[in-house]
Amino acid sequence: MSLIAFDFDGTLSDSEMTVLLAERAGVADEVAGITERAMNDEISYAESLYRRAELLEGLSESDAADAFGAVKIRPGAARLVERLRDEGHHVAVLTGGFERGVEAALDREGVAVDTIVANRLPTGADGALTGEAEGPLVEGTKDDALAELAAGVGVPTADTVAVGDGANDLPMLEVAGLAVGFVPKSAVRPVCDAVVASMYRLGKVLEAHGVLAAAE
Repeated sequence: MSLIAFDFDGTLSDSEMTVLLAERAGVADEVAGITERAMNDEISYAESLYRRAELLEGLSESDAADAFGAVKIRPGAARLVERLRDEGHHVAVLTGGFERGVEAALDREGVAVDTIVANRLPTGADGALTGEAEGPLVEGTKDDALAELAAGVGVPTADTVAVGDGANDLPMLEVAGLAVGFVPKSAVRPVCDAVVASMYRLGKVLEAHGVLAAAE
Protein backbone atom coordinates (compact mmCIF):
# COMPACT_ATOMS: atom_id res chain seq x y z
CA MET A 1 0.00 0.00 0.00
CA SER A 2 1.10 3.52 -0.79
CA LEU A 3 -0.13 6.85 0.51
CA ILE A 4 -1.06 9.24 -2.30
CA ALA A 5 -1.47 12.85 -1.18
CA PHE A 6 -3.10 15.35 -3.53
CA ASP A 7 -3.15 19.08 -3.28
CA PHE A 8 -6.65 20.28 -4.18
CA ASP A 9 -6.93 23.77 -5.70
CA GLY A 10 -5.02 23.78 -8.97
CA THR A 11 -4.25 20.06 -8.76
CA LEU A 12 -7.10 17.64 -8.07
CA SER A 13 -9.48 20.50 -8.82
CA ASP A 14 -9.35 23.08 -11.59
CA SER A 15 -11.25 25.49 -9.35
CA GLU A 16 -9.76 27.99 -6.92
CA MET A 17 -12.03 28.15 -3.89
CA THR A 18 -10.94 31.56 -2.69
CA VAL A 19 -11.53 32.98 -6.17
CA LEU A 20 -15.05 31.55 -6.27
CA LEU A 21 -15.72 33.05 -2.86
CA ALA A 22 -14.11 36.35 -3.83
CA GLU A 23 -16.24 36.68 -6.97
CA ARG A 24 -19.34 36.59 -4.79
CA ALA A 25 -17.79 39.08 -2.36
CA GLY A 26 -16.74 41.49 -5.12
CA VAL A 27 -13.01 41.19 -4.35
CA ALA A 28 -11.88 38.78 -7.07
CA ASP A 29 -8.97 40.84 -8.41
CA GLU A 30 -7.51 41.49 -4.97
CA VAL A 31 -7.74 37.84 -3.97
CA ALA A 32 -6.28 36.58 -7.26
CA GLY A 33 -3.27 38.84 -6.84
CA ILE A 34 -2.58 37.59 -3.33
CA THR A 35 -2.99 33.95 -4.43
CA GLU A 36 -0.52 34.36 -7.30
CA ARG A 37 2.09 35.91 -5.02
CA ALA A 38 1.78 32.99 -2.60
CA MET A 39 1.94 30.32 -5.31
CA ASN A 40 5.15 31.88 -6.61
CA ASP A 41 6.60 31.89 -3.08
CA GLU A 42 6.69 35.70 -2.82
CA ILE A 43 4.73 35.73 0.46
CA SER A 44 4.03 32.94 2.91
CA TYR A 45 0.95 30.84 2.43
CA ALA A 46 -0.28 31.66 5.93
CA GLU A 47 0.00 35.38 5.30
CA SER A 48 -1.81 35.05 1.98
CA LEU A 49 -4.62 33.03 3.50
CA TYR A 50 -5.17 35.48 6.35
CA ARG A 51 -5.23 38.37 3.88
CA ARG A 52 -7.71 36.64 1.59
CA ALA A 53 -9.95 35.62 4.49
CA GLU A 54 -10.07 39.22 5.69
CA LEU A 55 -11.32 40.32 2.28
CA LEU A 56 -14.16 37.77 2.52
CA GLU A 57 -15.49 39.10 5.82
CA GLY A 58 -19.27 39.47 5.74
CA LEU A 59 -19.92 37.09 2.85
CA SER A 60 -23.33 35.54 3.54
CA GLU A 61 -23.90 31.87 4.25
CA SER A 62 -25.92 31.47 1.05
CA ASP A 63 -23.21 33.06 -1.09
CA ALA A 64 -20.51 30.95 0.59
CA ALA A 65 -22.56 27.79 0.03
CA ASP A 66 -23.06 28.76 -3.61
CA ALA A 67 -19.30 29.22 -4.05
CA PHE A 68 -18.39 25.92 -2.42
CA GLY A 69 -21.06 24.22 -4.53
CA ALA A 70 -19.35 25.47 -7.69
CA VAL A 71 -16.05 23.73 -6.89
CA LYS A 72 -15.27 20.92 -9.36
CA ILE A 73 -12.61 18.25 -9.66
CA ARG A 74 -10.71 17.77 -12.89
CA PRO A 75 -11.86 15.45 -15.67
CA GLY A 76 -10.60 11.96 -14.90
CA ALA A 77 -9.86 12.73 -11.25
CA ALA A 78 -12.74 10.68 -9.84
CA ARG A 79 -11.76 7.61 -11.87
CA LEU A 80 -8.10 7.92 -10.85
CA VAL A 81 -9.00 8.18 -7.17
CA GLU A 82 -11.26 5.14 -7.52
CA ARG A 83 -8.45 3.15 -9.18
CA LEU A 84 -6.01 4.06 -6.42
CA ARG A 85 -8.42 3.06 -3.67
CA ASP A 86 -9.48 -0.11 -5.48
CA GLU A 87 -5.82 -1.17 -5.55
CA GLY A 88 -5.56 -0.68 -1.80
CA HIS A 89 -3.85 2.70 -1.56
CA HIS A 90 -4.68 5.37 1.00
CA VAL A 91 -5.75 8.54 -0.83
CA ALA A 92 -5.56 11.88 0.95
CA VAL A 93 -6.24 15.49 0.13
CA LEU A 94 -3.84 17.89 1.85
CA THR A 95 -4.96 21.40 1.08
CA GLY A 96 -4.74 24.94 2.32
CA GLY A 97 -8.22 25.25 0.82
CA PHE A 98 -11.41 24.51 2.66
CA GLU A 99 -13.13 21.32 3.78
CA ARG A 100 -16.54 22.39 2.55
CA GLY A 101 -15.38 22.88 -1.02
CA VAL A 102 -13.42 19.62 -1.13
CA GLU A 103 -16.34 17.63 0.22
CA ALA A 104 -18.85 19.29 -2.12
CA ALA A 105 -16.73 18.60 -5.21
CA LEU A 106 -16.09 14.95 -4.31
CA ASP A 107 -19.75 14.37 -3.42
CA ARG A 108 -20.87 15.76 -6.76
CA GLU A 109 -18.74 13.17 -8.56
CA GLY A 110 -19.75 10.36 -6.21
CA VAL A 111 -16.18 9.68 -5.14
CA ALA A 112 -14.53 9.63 -1.72
CA VAL A 113 -11.00 9.86 -0.38
CA ASP A 114 -9.66 8.31 2.82
CA THR A 115 -8.45 11.49 4.51
CA ILE A 116 -9.02 15.21 4.07
CA VAL A 117 -6.69 17.64 5.83
CA ALA A 118 -7.97 21.14 5.11
CA ASN A 119 -8.76 24.53 6.57
CA ARG A 120 -11.99 26.30 7.51
CA LEU A 121 -13.51 29.75 7.22
CA PRO A 122 -15.42 30.37 10.46
CA THR A 123 -18.88 31.91 10.40
CA GLY A 124 -20.55 34.17 12.93
CA ALA A 125 -23.96 33.89 14.55
CA ASP A 126 -25.53 35.33 11.41
CA GLY A 127 -23.87 32.69 9.22
CA ALA A 128 -21.63 35.20 7.47
CA LEU A 129 -17.88 34.70 7.18
CA THR A 130 -15.98 36.35 10.02
CA GLY A 131 -12.89 37.21 7.97
CA GLU A 132 -10.78 34.66 9.87
CA ALA A 133 -9.18 31.39 8.76
CA GLU A 134 -8.34 28.36 10.86
CA GLY A 135 -7.13 24.81 10.44
CA PRO A 136 -4.06 22.57 10.34
CA LEU A 137 -2.66 23.96 7.10
CA VAL A 138 -2.77 27.67 7.80
CA GLU A 139 0.47 27.78 9.79
CA GLY A 140 1.22 24.05 9.50
CA THR A 141 3.12 22.66 6.53
CA LYS A 142 2.31 19.78 4.23
CA ASP A 143 5.51 17.84 4.93
CA ASP A 144 4.49 17.51 8.58
CA ALA A 145 0.94 16.62 7.57
CA LEU A 146 2.21 13.99 5.16
CA ALA A 147 4.61 12.51 7.72
CA GLU A 148 1.93 12.36 10.41
CA LEU A 149 -0.55 10.74 8.06
CA ALA A 150 2.03 8.25 6.76
CA ALA A 151 2.91 7.22 10.30
CA GLY A 152 -0.76 6.87 11.15
CA VAL A 153 -1.48 4.49 8.27
CA GLY A 154 1.81 2.63 8.55
CA VAL A 155 3.37 3.72 5.26
CA PRO A 156 7.08 4.64 5.09
CA THR A 157 7.72 8.10 3.68
CA ALA A 158 9.61 6.42 0.84
CA ASP A 159 6.32 4.82 -0.25
CA THR A 160 4.37 8.07 -0.41
CA VAL A 161 3.36 9.98 -3.52
CA ALA A 162 2.69 13.72 -3.46
CA VAL A 163 0.97 15.62 -6.26
CA GLY A 164 0.87 19.42 -6.23
CA ASP A 165 1.41 22.63 -8.15
CA GLY A 166 2.21 25.58 -5.88
CA ALA A 167 4.81 26.80 -3.42
CA ASN A 168 2.88 25.55 -0.39
CA ASP A 169 3.18 22.04 -1.90
CA LEU A 170 6.97 22.22 -1.93
CA PRO A 171 7.45 20.75 1.57
CA MET A 172 5.49 17.57 0.83
CA LEU A 173 6.94 17.23 -2.67
CA GLU A 174 10.45 17.41 -1.22
CA VAL A 175 9.90 14.60 1.29
CA ALA A 176 7.63 12.25 -0.67
CA GLY A 177 9.01 9.12 -2.31
CA LEU A 178 7.56 10.25 -5.65
CA ALA A 179 6.89 13.94 -6.33
CA VAL A 180 4.62 14.82 -9.23
CA GLY A 181 3.99 18.38 -10.37
CA PHE A 182 0.60 19.10 -11.91
CA VAL A 183 1.37 22.01 -14.25
CA PRO A 184 3.66 23.25 -11.47
CA LYS A 185 4.73 26.83 -10.85
CA SER A 186 8.31 27.64 -11.80
CA ALA A 187 9.45 27.53 -8.16
CA VAL A 188 8.05 24.00 -7.81
CA ARG A 189 9.21 22.30 -11.00
CA PRO A 190 12.84 21.63 -9.92
CA VAL A 191 11.79 19.30 -7.06
CA CYS A 192 9.40 17.22 -9.17
CA ASP A 193 10.28 13.70 -10.32
CA ALA A 194 7.62 14.01 -13.03
CA VAL A 195 5.42 16.76 -14.44
CA VAL A 196 1.94 16.18 -15.87
CA ALA A 197 -0.90 18.28 -17.26
CA SER A 198 -3.84 15.86 -17.04
CA MET A 199 -5.21 13.14 -14.81
CA TYR A 200 -4.68 10.70 -17.66
CA ARG A 201 -0.96 11.46 -17.73
CA LEU A 202 -0.80 11.25 -13.94
CA GLY A 203 -2.28 7.78 -14.17
CA LYS A 204 0.41 6.80 -16.67
CA VAL A 205 3.15 8.13 -14.39
CA LEU A 206 1.75 6.12 -11.48
CA GLU A 207 1.64 3.03 -13.69
CA ALA A 208 5.25 3.59 -14.77
CA HIS A 209 6.35 3.77 -11.13
CA GLY A 210 4.44 0.64 -10.15
CA VAL A 211 1.90 2.45 -8.01
CA LEU A 212 -0.99 1.43 -10.28
CA ALA A 213 -1.41 -1.64 -12.42
CA ALA A 214 -1.40 -0.83 -16.13
CA ALA A 215 -4.88 -0.06 -17.42
CA GLU A 216 -6.23 -2.55 -19.92
